[in-house]
Amino acid sequence: MTKFLNATLAVTGASGNLGRRTVELLLEAGATHIVALTRTPGKLADLAGRGVDVRAMSFDEPGTLPAAFAGVDRLLIISTDALETRTAQQAGAIAAAEKAGVNHILYTSVTSPYPDPTSPVPDSHFWTETRLASGSTNWTFLRNNQYTDYLIPAAQHAIAGGTLFHAAGSGRRAYVTREDCAAAAAGALLNAEGKRIYDVSGPQSVSMDELAGLIADISGKAVRAQNIPAADLVSGYVGGGVPETMARLLTRFDTDAAQGYIGITTNAVADLAGRAPQSVAAYLAANRGALLG
Repeated sequence: MTKFLNATLAVTGASGNLGRRTVELLLEAGATHIVALTRTPGKLADLAGRGVDVRAMSFDEPGTLPAAFAGVDRLLIISTDALETRTAQQAGAIAAAEKAGVNHILYTSVTSPYPDPTSPVPDSHFWTETRLASGSTNWTFLRNNQYTDYLIPAAQHAIAGGTLFHAAGSGRRAYVTREDCAAAAAGALLNAEGKRIYDVSGPQSVSMDELAGLIADISGKAVRAQNIPAADLVSGYVGGGVPETMARLLTRFDTDAAQGYIGITTNAVADLAGRAPQSVAAYLAANRGALLG
């Protein structure tokens, strides 16, 4: 059952991987009024050809927001990648959506957001959630766990060197695929009501030792996990060419896992998408060629 199949449903960041796939899934579900919001409308000509209302919108240009949100009933805000400014960007978008009369705002957050200015990912999500919770609309927080998709380069590096370095201790993560996050987002746009938080996770959480074992089993290569101090992991990333800001961000995911922040598993994907999420093992097996590439 889809309660809001005939509502006007809008998705920000529709040129990105998550946004585009969410729009495609809404089309497959039979949604009748879809608005795709993007800084680059030309990239969505194919969706426009399928009846999607493609509108120009930029979080950095407040003047584009009123026309972007006009007539929208339900809005999915996909968090931007501008870590240093997105709290303000998204607060501005929420205010504009409220003024435009949007009834329900959905937001792609992160598992266990918390306020900490030294950690822009959980911090920006925390304050965006706080702004929505104190606002005038109904809302849904889609707290997506870490993408399983991002394990491919990490697994390739581990296979090449034989070691999966980390700073997560015995902490666990409930990795979830981008496809499952898109399916959950589409399902929430079509059905979610009131004010609700969903922790969008994979079917089980895994430790780094377990992840190394899966990589070894699927690749046929010897891989072991090695826990190291967070400072050493940052140095390793930087030594491999990762910018220091990104190295610290990636390491923070590990230390958050060590504290149990991102091991939460739920039935959110099944509840919202109507099917079970894909496991880490199944995803890696399906991408074995990429692991060995």
